[in-house]
Amino acid sequence: GREKGASKPAAIAAGLDAPFSRPQEISGDLIGDWDVLTHALSATENIDGIEYDIVVMLQPTSPLRRPAHVVSAIEMLVRENLDAVWTVSETDSKSHPLKQLTVDGGRLDYYDDRGGDIIARQQLELVYHRNGAAYAITRGCLIDHGSIKGAATGAVIIDEPMVSIDTLWDVKLVEDILSGQDDNFA
Repeated sequence: GREKGASKPAAIAAGLDAPFSRPQEISGDLIGDWDVLTHALSATENIDGIEYDIVVMLQPTSPLRRPAHVVSAIEMLVRENLDAVWTVSETDSKSHPLKQLTVDGGRLDYYDDRGGDIIARQQLELVYHRNGAAYAITRGCLIDHGSIKGAATGAVIIDEPMVSIDTLWDVKLVEDILSGQDDNFA
């Protein structure tokens, strides 16, 4: 993006290669990954003069990503002939969807009515959340199906600490993990 008053994009000003810029209409907080990826794919294919088979999205908010996570996603995509592969992490049972609540007008209710039937965590099916480490997606899934998640989407489950940075607390957590100060993750 451009900093206010800057004459060139921030990436170029920092010495990075930026062969194209994202148009304003697909920039901002409410723009989905599909819009960004299809634009980047089209722009790159036009510049390079070839058609790519696979797009890999690496979100910058996942600093604990390792090369093995990316390689695993791409290998699964190709080996199993899938539409897409996402890296995911197991969701702690305390954050399970059936344990979520809503507050409306000061009144508490279950987000999902089935939550009232949950007595113990052992009743909960394992659920996972995207961790942003890697997404490997076929061109066909993006272009022909108009999605980053096709009918056949695989999951690379990462069993080590992963933080998707959204808040300053997340930044502190990553710093603690990387410095070995968080005994839960050391």
